[in-house]
Amino acid sequence: MSQSKIITPRTLKGFRDYLPEAAGPREALLAIARKVYRSFGFRPIDTPALEYTEILLGKGGEETDKQLYRFEDHGGRDVGLRFDLTVPLARFVAQHAGELGMPFKRYHMGSVWRGENTQRGRYREFLQCDFDTIGTESLVSDVETLLVVHTLFDQIGLSACTLRVNHRGVLAGVLENAGVGAEQGPAVLRALDKLDKIGPEKVAEEMQASAGVDASQAQHILALPAIVGDRRAVLDRVTTLIAGSESGEAGLAILRGVDEGLRAAGVPEGALRFDLSIARGLDYYTGIVVETFLDALPGIGSCCSGGRYDDLASLYTKQRLPGVGASLGVDRLLAALEELKLSVPGAPKGGVFLAFFDAQRGTDYLALAQRLRAGGVTVELYPEPKKLGQQLKYADRRGLRLAIIIGDAEWQAGTAQVKDLATGSSQEVDQADLLALCQSEA
Repeated sequence: MSQSKIITPRTLKGFRDYLPEAAGPREALLAIARKVYRSFGFRPIDTPALEYTEILLGKGGEETDKQLYRFEDHGGRDVGLRFDLTVPLARFVAQHAGELGMPFKRYHMGSVWRGENTQRGRYREFLQCDFDTIGTESLVSDVETLLVVHTLFDQIGLSACTLRVNHRGVLAGVLENAGVGAEQGPAVLRALDKLDKIGPEKVAEEMQASAGVDASQAQHILALPAIVGDRRAVLDRVTTLIAGSESGEAGLAILRGVDEGLRAAGVPEGALRFDLSIARGLDYYTGIVVETFLDALPGIGSCCSGGRYDDLASLYTKQRLPGVGASLGVDRLLAALEELKLSVPGAPKGGVFLAFFDAQRGTDYLALAQRLRAGGVTVELYPEPKKLGQQLKYADRRGLRLAIIIGDAEWQAGTAQVKDLATGSSQEVDQADLLALCQSEA
């Protein structure tokens, strides 16, 4: 092929390749999430990446509609790439409710796409890792959702994080008492959801510009972030702001029940707090909402978010199918772990390297490698008998610590040289003892 016809290898802005050093921790993180989800009784499902746009449009809000990757397929159908896993879930449950039975608990891990501005830890294609309970409005499911998130971060080794929880009913009560009309509510909440990013002054300006509220109404709403303290104190203080509002008082009662359930389950006070400014930007939330922030890196944003959405499936079926769940932001969390210089428990460590030293002994190397793997050791056998120095340089670049070197003399003697690539030291051991050594050292 001529030089002029070579295509420059590149990726689209907001999209990324995963090299082994990044893909390994990602895989380990998904394994932890899968184990936690299953321990609470959630079962796996999958849905197509492409949906009819009528399934997706208007479900996440005006801003999400703008970010939708939408096009006409070869059959002339108006289709779009899913922007989250919750809207496809609502379609899925409405379509298969008779087969699933209710309540239905599912988890789903898959890529989603949003044509939004890229930033630290945020891409246009990213992986979501969701769990949801469908078909019940029980407070127990609300509490269990928060327990799953708490357990998940504990298993990842990030106990120094804070779940910030609110209820859309409380927000609705505050808006109602501020004189904000129902048609203004979604724009107000979308502005409030940006509080951590742009600050109260800019949020007030956006509320007035996009929702048409006046300055006094904006200030009434922005009194919410000032309510801080332990969980019970926060709930007591918000009472005056929602007094007389049916939705506000109902939401407050649910938060009190959530607090009681969390205390019974042993969740520490500092691990979860009620943050009355949390709104979540998607329009379909109707009940509790949750965001999860790392104490050491709050600026990276929420690493696990969700809430209750009791009306979403009603767009696809007359059967009432309330739901509650959350989504782990895998890519954002991995970016945070990298910045904090923390590793994911269970991430691959490389194992041991077996040099192909004697060209006549290929089957012997294969047999030894398989014997060590049967004992639970990860073994990388070099595929061809190149110079030993070249092989060891390869092993060191791969981050492998131990190298097993066996030439013809060692094969005949039943021994092996084991080299520590980090220190340069080596020792001779019997081949019968290799498995125990590798299990303890690799």
